[in-house]
Amino acid sequence: MAESVRRLLGKPGAVDLRPYTKLLSAIEAEEDGLRELGDAELTDRAIELGNAELPYSRDDLVRLCAVGREAARRSLGERPFDVQLLGVMALLDGHVAEMATGEGKTMAGALAAAGFALRGRRVHVMSVNDYLARRDAEWMRPLYDMLGVTVGAISEESTTQERRDAYSCDVTYGPVSELGFDVLRDRMVTDIADRVVPEPHVAIIDEADSVLVDEARVPLVLAGAAESVSSSEEMADLVRTLKPRLHYEIDDEGRNVQLTDAGIDAVEKALGGVDLYSEEESSLLPQVNLALHAHVLLQRDVHYVVRDGEVRLINESRGRIALLQRWPDGLQAAVEAKEKVAVSETGEVLDSITVQSLVLRYPTRAGMTGTAMSVAEQLREFYELEVAVIPPNKPNIRKDHGTHLYATREEKEDALVAKAEEVHATGRPILIGTQDVAESERLAERLRKAGLECVVLNAKNDADEAAIIAEAGTYGAVTVSTQMAGRGTDIRLGGSDMSDRERVVEAGGLYVMGFGRYPSSRLDGQLRGRAGRQGDPGDSVFFVSMDDDLVVNNVSETSGYTTGDDGEITDEAWLATVDHAQRVSEGQLLEVHRNTWRYNQLIDVQRDVVLEHRELVLTGNEGDQHIRQDRKEHHANLVEEVGEDKVAQAARLVTLYHLDRGWTDHNAFLSELREGIHLRFLGRRDPLDEFNREAVPVFKGFLDDARARAAQSFEELEAVDGELDVSDVGVKRPSMTWTYMVHDHPFSSAFETLAGRLKGGQKR
Repeated sequence: MAESVRRLLGKPGAVDLRPYTKLLSAIEAEEDGLRELGDAELTDRAIELGNAELPYSRDDLVRLCAVGREAARRSLGERPFDVQLLGVMALLDGHVAEMATGEGKTMAGALAAAGFALRGRRVHVMSVNDYLARRDAEWMRPLYDMLGVTVGAISEESTTQERRDAYSCDVTYGPVSELGFDVLRDRMVTDIADRVVPEPHVAIIDEADSVLVDEARVPLVLAGAAESVSSSEEMADLVRTLKPRLHYEIDDEGRNVQLTDAGIDAVEKALGGVDLYSEEESSLLPQVNLALHAHVLLQRDVHYVVRDGEVRLINESRGRIALLQRWPDGLQAAVEAKEKVAVSETGEVLDSITVQSLVLRYPTRAGMTGTAMSVAEQLREFYELEVAVIPPNKPNIRKDHGTHLYATREEKEDALVAKAEEVHATGRPILIGTQDVAESERLAERLRKAGLECVVLNAKNDADEAAIIAEAGTYGAVTVSTQMAGRGTDIRLGGSDMSDRERVVEAGGLYVMGFGRYPSSRLDGQLRGRAGRQGDPGDSVFFVSMDDDLVVNNVSETSGYTTGDDGEITDEAWLATVDHAQRVSEGQLLEVHRNTWRYNQLIDVQRDVVLEHRELVLTGNEGDQHIRQDRKEHHANLVEEVGEDKVAQAARLVTLYHLDRGWTDHNAFLSELREGIHLRFLGRRDPLDEFNREAVPVFKGFLDDARARAAQSFEELEAVDGELDVSDVGVKRPSMTWTYMVHDHPFSSAFETLAGRLKGGQKR
């Protein structure tokens, strides 16, 4: 009844764990018998569980958990806790298991993956980066071996053959980006033997909230080399001469910048007296605006870093370098020109897929994370996933203190440093979470001046993040970290020196400080969750100021408060304002997610139509049949000259080329349409309706047009020395391709994309 009512009201809630907890005593009862078996006999017991279909029956679930527990004890030296087995059962039922930091998500995920694999399902365990994918696959390999399950891993450096080998295993670990890139590459093959990704069955998503929510709207892109006519360096030099308030103005939220009339005059004069708004010079205004956005709105060490002569974006949800991430629409090149580094090659987008669309390819989805309930509504709305809140193995005794609010950032910083000095004097390790790279380095310098030596973990040294964060629990350690860098690695009290653990415990455990609240309460929770692992003691506290971005951008009134001598604001009403600002921010992020999903729904429908037809051409003789019908005489003549097999192959290549070329062009049209759609909003029209109204009719003749172009190309094909060379009729694949993630809409609201603003505007 309670479940029915909850669903009726549409309020997300936790999965009922009682059906799982009832099985725990039966699982434990199996242990003694299993311990008497040899290793080979235990493996046989696991394999026997594969003689049935999913879902697991009650008895089989008991046997699976019991065998898995014993296999883990023998192979890894760790006996899974009851709560870990609850997590395993929740995952096997297709839920997101919320398990606190240090509660053993990695092992729970491995046992669930093995459970799916034993029943014949191919499992992909999605991670947030290469390091965690490789680490977890190798860490759990002895467990998989004992259960009779094969395991592999892919990473950015994996060769094509290494990827095939990994995908041929029962369980494959990989970063979500690489799994997506492999899908995109497979969509462009011209021979089925070139595919690497098998048909998807089960996805288990580690750090599920990060992947399914924070990165859900991030498009993964496959690009091909194309002609570039960018003049980024010239535009970068030009905008450096412009003056704020005279030549350009920034909006109140700091999300948009635009030229003033004086700025337009100055730019037109600098470019030789051109008219920026004339049809002949239509390409100049977007270039100027891109350079202006890069110069004014994108800040070094906040939005990106420059490392090894390259501009590297910072992943906002992780506070670390996004190795393959770029900005769209020439903005990447504009930032590179601003920083005077080599401008990277640009190209046209061949295809893309959002992380959300990638995950939805899997018929069975499950996940695990430490913070899921706060996004339960989104998990249900976008993925049809429910959250199972798994209790900790030991009660959480961490003390979560309230927020300390100050008038200015300087006063906030003073208070945090003073608190850090006080805590450090007791020997307790300290972890300080910051919002960006510049902030972490400034704060670290301030701490050092106060006599507190510290380690800085930010986007500039993320390669070492796991090792650094693992030592953050050492006696007397002070670690400054951007957001959740190092996530996925436990902070053990005492660090690697376990003999020092007791001293840290007696001192009070890890003390976590937040240098500002995050755009989401979930991120606050992740930082707090670094302390209090497995019943350890710990504390957490946040320091906020009224001029923090979170407050300034989401609160209409930020004056009228009173402060103490140290600048602290203790009025409960103003403290509540910070919570309000965070809720507003969360609402905006949710709306962006929904909006991106709505736009991509139509795009995915059209893409599926193209892919379905492409599959018929690739794996069958659809292309040859159509060309035989459309160019009957020429087809017959070529068959007579070179034979049916060579003609069929040429027909397939020509047809695939025009399908892919057509989709690339249509994708560019959709991108341009969406970029400018926000202007319809200004006319009180719904942008999504307008997008659909224009995108649907344009696509109606897609397949017919591709077929006609393929027939025309085939008509021009001639046999030379008994061979058919389709490149003679313009059927050429890109000379090179590369993959990256687009940092979508860095400034925009739900209806206003950055590129739309760049191309918008009217002559004064």
